[in-house]
Amino acid sequence: MERRIGTVTIGQSPRVDVIPEIAEILGTDVEIVEAGALDGLSREEIAGMAPSKGDYVLVTRLADGASVQVAERYITPRIHRKIDEHFHNGIQLVLLLCTGEFPGFETGGLLIRPQKVLFNAVAAVAEGLRLGILTPSGEQIEQSEHRWGVLAKDVRAVPSSPYSDAMEQAANAARALDEWGAQIIVMDCIGYTGEMRKLVREITGKPVVLARGIVARTVAELLE
Repeated sequence: MERRIGTVTIGQSPRVDVIPEIAEILGTDVEIVEAGALDGLSREEIAGMAPSKGDYVLVTRLADGASVQVAERYITPRIHRKIDEHFHNGIQLVLLLCTGEFPGFETGGLLIRPQKVLFNAVAAVAEGLRLGILTPSGEQIEQSEHRWGVLAKDVRAVPSSPYSDAMEQAANAARALDEWGAQIIVMDCIGYTGEMRKLVREITGKPVVLARGIVARTVAELLE
């Protein structure tokens, strides 16, 4: 396979907070072509995609570094168009930069969906364990515990934004999960960094699964 991939963030590109760490795992000879579902939109247009009661909530980052919440129902068609554009331009592998759940996409190539990669990796090792989850927003706790509750009887999700006071929030979340008795911890957002993972690991002393790490290593394997 060619050493070129496309990425699609549910926010705006470039994702300077994500791509360098992924590129380090993939290697310097891999070209990464970025696109964002919210590229070219104004703050007012993006505000119109805010979640309402009952919506599946997604949290993402804009090009200026600001964090926003959007509803899945608004963002899915825009993601699909960006994925299709990559495949139309001859890119054979596209990585979605979000661990949220989305409907199925008809694609013209190989699409890597982090939610599926992360979920199945955790499923392989977490059976019977108390599962702690870091999720970006308090509004995502219920949907996160519902999703991960399929794997484990005891699940607790705690909010920890990767975009605002990230290290402090990660530390607070880690302490809460450690006190609760988590035996394995999942950092369920592409926005979480290796540095945040290291901090959570140091505080809890427990195994920590980082979404971007698992996904990037999966892509690296497919490119070999």
